[in-house]
Amino acid sequence: MSDIQDFIKSEVSANDTVLFMKGTPQFPQCGFSGQAVQILEYLGVDYKGINVLESDDLRQGIKDFSNWPTIPQLYVKGEFVGGCDIIREMFQAGELQEHFNSKGIAARGAA
Repeated sequence: MSDIQDFIKSEVSANDTVLFMKGTPQFPQCGFSGQAVQILEYLGVDYKGINVLESDDLRQGIKDFSNWPTIPQLYVKGEFVGGCDIIREMFQAGELQEHFNSKGIAARGAA
């Protein structure tokens, strides 16, 4: 399991924005992952989507890594932001855009 933890740590460190999700950004495999993708696409944020369905070890490993029980999970600049509900609430309040911008990642504001 330490290999999967190393992989997760490496991805979170190497990419400004990472979404661990069910499916891919082009083909989300659950509604929650789809919502997270829609929000990130709307904001125009470049991100890496990682499909947790490709590996049971990865699917469990990300839950252990973040100590968060659900997927999707969003990481920005190495920091865990939250799952779908938190992402959606932050987006609706304008906080997600501010969070990206404060981390030096350009995000379009909600108009």
